[in-house]
Amino acid sequence: MLLKKPRVEPLSADQLDAETRELLERSKMQGRILNVFSTLAHHPKLLKRWMVFAGHVLSKSSLPPREREMAILRIGWLCQAEYEWGQHVLIGREAGLTDEEIARIKTGPDAAGWSPFDAALLLAVDELREQALISDATWKKLAERYTTEQLLDLIFAVGQYNLVSMALNTLGVQLDEGIPGF
Repeated sequence: MLLKKPRVEPLSADQLDAETRELLERSKMQGRILNVFSTLAHHPKLLKRWMVFAGHVLSKSSLPPREREMAILRIGWLCQAEYEWGQHVLIGREAGLTDEEIARIKTGPDAAGWSPFDAALLLAVDELREQALISDATWKKLAERYTTEQLLDLIFAVGQYNLVSMALNTLGVQLDEGIPGF
């Protein structure tokens, strides 16, 4: 973790207004409210609106889950967002990523073993992070398989998790119990 303790402490259930408590109750994972949500609960209006967008990116995206998780893990690694990385290691495994692939995501698109498409997907994440633009060559490779809708979902997934990584790192959101770090 970049910060060893939270700058903004997660709120406890008794500190939440009724509407926010209900929202967080619906977002429980494995029977608990995650630190990211209870931290963002300091701004209930932001939390409520962000969760709609985040829900699309994570659950309603047109991207295949494995590829979505590759992109999320890559941007989390590039941002050194350990909280994000840990959560999405678990989600990535559920989406079909192997531990070997997850480890290779740290190295990026040039790591041996990626298919040409997987390498292009990771390169797109790197390009978005470095230049805020997917190059023509990478776009062309992705467009061989992806629809316009999927290309849009990729851009917005990387942007969403870049934003979330900035918030997690800056706020010092700490790993939830049982979540692996780097």
